[in-house]
Amino acid sequence: MSSSVVRFGVAMESALLAQFDALVEQRGTTRSEVLRDLVRAELTRAHVHRGVDAVASLTLVYNTQQNDLAERLREVQTELGDRMRATMRVHLSADYAMDVLVLHGKSDELERIADRLLAARGVRHGGIQVVTDITKHKVARHPVPSDPSSTDAAP
Repeated sequence: MSSSVVRFGVAMESALLAQFDALVEQRGTTRSEVLRDLVRAELTRAHVHRGVDAVASLTLVYNTQQNDLAERLREVQTELGDRMRATMRVHLSADYAMDVLVLHGKSDELERIADRLLAARGVRHGGIQVVTDITKHKVARHPVPSDPSSTDAAP
C-alpha cells in the first residue's frame, strides 16, 4: 500500500455481519482484506460507466451449430482491431464452444461491445469483467509478428 492505513468503525446488522464473517472464513483472510476487496470492486464498477481506459475479459459460451453465429463473432472480432488483444477458444462439446476475449479500450465502449456479443442468438452464457485502474500499468501494443526482438507470444 502506498499510503498509510486508517482505522475506522463500521456498523451493520448482526445477521449481515455473520454472513460477512462466513465469507471471511471461507476466504481464509481478515475482515479488513475482504472489505478492501469489496471497496476496490465497487470503485471499479463505478468507473466503468465513465468511459475510462480499461481492459476486459469477455467470455462467451455459444452453440457452434447456430446459423452463422461463429461468422458473426469473427466479424465483430475483426472490427475491433487493436482493441482485441487476445482470444482463446475451447470446444466444450460437438455443439458448444467457449471464447475468451481480452479487450482494451474505453470502459463504456467495452461494455457496449460485450452487450452486442452477449445478445447474439446462439450465445447461451457469458459475461464481462472490466478492470479500470490500469493507468498505473503500461498496456503494451501488440508486437509486430515479423519483429524477431519481440518476446511476447502472438495472440
